[in-house]
Amino acid sequence: MGPVTTEFMRLAAYGVCTRDDQILLARYVSPDGDRRHWTLPGGRVEHAEDPYDAVGREFEEETGYRIRVDRLLGIDSRRELVDWAGPDGGSMHRVAIFYAVRIVGGELRHEVDGSTDLAAWVPTSEVAAATRSTSVDVGIRLAAARPADGRAEPVAVGGLVRY
Repeated sequence: MGPVTTEFMRLAAYGVCTRDDQILLARYVSPDGDRRHWTLPGGRVEHAEDPYDAVGREFEEETGYRIRVDRLLGIDSRRELVDWAGPDGGSMHRVAIFYAVRIVGGELRHEVDGSTDLAAWVPTSEVAAATRSTSVDVGIRLAAARPADGRAEPVAVGGLVRY
């Protein structure tokens, strides 16, 4: 029998929030604190949670802002090989749902003891030069293109772009 590959699935919901020429981002911190990169506010959908509700919960946790979902932008589905799943590695299927959102209350603040440590309005002209997750590029593309079928085009991982 050959190596057994462990399979995982992650469902996440993200909010794309822009104002003027800025986008609201949160800075992800790995559990060991060694890696940091920008991501869209949002994250894992809990068991039995509606993604619509998850994006609001995650957005407020990471930024301090309460939001209203304006519309569904689309869905990104990708597979990633992961080395943290044991000696034979594993396969992660990531499904991310993207919403256009607007702020309806709260104040900008940073998350404490969570998966992010900073929330900031970042000029869109500076995003390409920042270390960031694929969610940022996918969200920006979906917000600009608003594809009728809601399907996100793949974003290459490498350089400054992380999973």
